[in-house]
Amino acid sequence: MIVDRHAYRTELMLKPTSRVNQPVEEGAHLLTLRDVFESQESTLLRYAFSLTGRRAVAEEIVQDVFLLLHTRWDQVDDPPAWLVRCVRNKAFDYIRNHKREPLSISANTSPANIDEQESPEDMLLRMEAMGRLRDALLELSDTDRQLVTLKYFEDLRYSDISAQTGLSISNVGYRLHHILKQLAEKLRNRGIDEQS
Repeated sequence: MIVDRHAYRTELMLKPTSRVNQPVEEGAHLLTLRDVFESQESTLLRYAFSLTGRRAVAEEIVQDVFLLLHTRWDQVDDPPAWLVRCVRNKAFDYIRNHKREPLSISANTSPANIDEQESPEDMLLRMEAMGRLRDALLELSDTDRQLVTLKYFEDLRYSDISAQTGLSISNVGYRLHHILKQLAEKLRNRGIDEQS
């Protein structure tokens, strides 16, 4: 028997969700699925996208995981942590099942540039490291992010960056050096090192 996934999802979403059995402190409220969804959805979407490299796939994974949480709500003690694990597992399953499909990692990366001998585990680690780098870049100030973009994504020389930003050439070099040190430290703190 073939089940229509969309009808099944709709049916699940219409069922009321009970509240998590958590000890209630005075003044605290019980956590609902809606609370978890509103607080975790965008983070989970970014995480799934960083792993899969595809927005539609990331959205599908996150939707499936929230539906699964809905059906297991009474069994899950820590919904945010459970969701992250499920998203990670489903993303790895997707990558494993679709490893022959070329992934669009960036505009400058062509399938010829990707090592064909790369194992699925290495690819997952690389993609996770890229996602964490992207998050670290978003934490930079606008000026610092512009310098990194001009140098490492647009491949401009210091003199060209100086002309665009109004900073002196030596200041561009000095700031980029310190930005890279700062990014390296952030990535080390997130478990990404030179081997990743």
